[in-house]
Amino acid sequence: MRIGQLARQLSGFDVGRLHWASLAEAAVGHLPSAITALALLLAYVGLEWLSFIHEHKGVPVTPWNPGLGVAFAILILQGAAYGLVLFVGVLLAEVIVLRTELPWHVIVAMAGCVSASFALAAAFARRHLRFDVGLGHVRDVLVMLAAGAVAAALSAALVTGLLIATDELTIGDLGRSSLPLLVGDVIGIAVITPLVLRLYVRWQDVAAAALVRLLPEAALYLLTIGATLWMIVGVGNVGDYKFLSLLFLPVIAAAVRYGIDGACVILAGAQFALVAVLHGQGYDAAVFTEFQVVMLALTTSGLLVGVVVSERQRADLAAKRAEARLKELQAQAERAARVNMVSGMASALAHEINQPMTAARALARSVQQLLRSPAVDMERAQANLTTLIAQVDHAGAVVRRMREFLRRGRPHFSTLQVTTLLEEALTLARPDAAARRIAIELDVAPGLPAVFGDRIQLQQVVLNLVHNSVEAIAESGREGGRIRIAARLQRRPLAVEIAVADNGPGILPGRQLFEPLTSSKSDGLGLGLPICASIVQAHGGRIWLHTGEPGATEFRFSLPVELSADAGPAP
Repeated sequence: MRIGQLARQLSGFDVGRLHWASLAEAAVGHLPSAITALALLLAYVGLEWLSFIHEHKGVPVTPWNPGLGVAFAILILQGAAYGLVLFVGVLLAEVIVLRTELPWHVIVAMAGCVSASFALAAAFARRHLRFDVGLGHVRDVLVMLAAGAVAAALSAALVTGLLIATDELTIGDLGRSSLPLLVGDVIGIAVITPLVLRLYVRWQDVAAAALVRLLPEAALYLLTIGATLWMIVGVGNVGDYKFLSLLFLPVIAAAVRYGIDGACVILAGAQFALVAVLHGQGYDAAVFTEFQVVMLALTTSGLLVGVVVSERQRADLAAKRAEARLKELQAQAERAARVNMVSGMASALAHEINQPMTAARALARSVQQLLRSPAVDMERAQANLTTLIAQVDHAGAVVRRMREFLRRGRPHFSTLQVTTLLEEALTLARPDAAARRIAIELDVAPGLPAVFGDRIQLQQVVLNLVHNSVEAIAESGREGGRIRIAARLQRRPLAVEIAVADNGPGILPGRQLFEPLTSSKSDGLGLGLPICASIVQAHGGRIWLHTGEPGATEFRFSLPVELSADAGPAP
């Protein structure tokens, strides 16, 4: 019995601990939300205090509401639950900033109308309109502006209707209260909301060094804005906002250079400067509203230009990345094709290397015997050593050329002699052909000019064509196989033309030879000829099937010649 009671007590103790642990974990999990809510509350009330200029019958009618722009951005980012924070913020602003004399039930109802309108608009835009908070497309900017405008219109209508219903305003007050209120909400959202959204997305990417480099250009923009505002208040008359259009210059310039980020920053700077100047000059709410309507048009244009530029920049960056990835994949495919080609020649290459090494070993033993004899034949020993060195050099050359051919690296372009290029390539191709009793002939016209290109890549083209000919002849079982490589000068256009011909079974008409992943071989990759085509085209030439007739199959490719002041094409 006592054991059972003790077990129950321990069980209750563990449950209690788990309960308090869950509560603590939940509290910690909600800590960032509490910090965000407090920051939003302070920002809203502070911006209301800074931006409050005009009042009509206890109602703020200043056509500039940056606090609402911050709140709308947070509602979009964090969800409609932050509408409660906006509700509290409106209450505090009415009491602390405006020191309103409206009844409490009216203040509470106004705060409810404002917070509900913007919370619903933010939730609808995020959930049903697939809104991207990064403002990556024109559609996202238009959705944000439309949702903000609808919310502002709904909020202004509800607040105005409430004030009229409670006899705080009359129908005749609509022009002096509703329009400035609506314009202030819309311009606050258009200027501040995209700025907050972009800061939320990009703040981790902002580097202090980059900001320092931008200071001279930012100073130029500020100077242009200051000069424009001086012309407005120093030259123009009250309500004359024709010079305000000059603000398009720095706004569009920043948008073109830095996309949506540049547009957001310059628009915020221009708006704050304009509000400060208009407030300093003591303009009333009516004139203020006229300026803000023009500024709203400027803001919309700047945002649209900025987002279009950002879309273009992202598209260019994506194209460059895709091009780099394509080049990387092409390099990998070229190496795979080289490995596949050499794997077929491995046994023949091993035999080719084994012959000089066997001869070198025999020559070394012969020299050893000569040196041990009483009467040393130095002349014969010297001749054997010379031949031994030549055999070792030959084996080393075969290994070196194969290693260079297989090595993967960046293309190295240089001036190449056609004869040397072809002879080095055939050093790797001849052993495999000889093992299959196929003769290879090389016919290079004398006096050919040099070509400019990457030696390994061009040798890959020659080797691939020769390897295809060897396999075609071997698979057909034809006796007396023969491959002929010829190089001639082509006059129009001036180029070196290299032909690889064989007496194999030919090529069926209609085959897409240079399309990737199309091969007539059971174990083929279908990459050889497409890679050859890409290499030749990268060198400024072209490759084609000259004839596919049985017994007379011939591929040709051309390469532009490398001319200099003291050397030219052969006559």
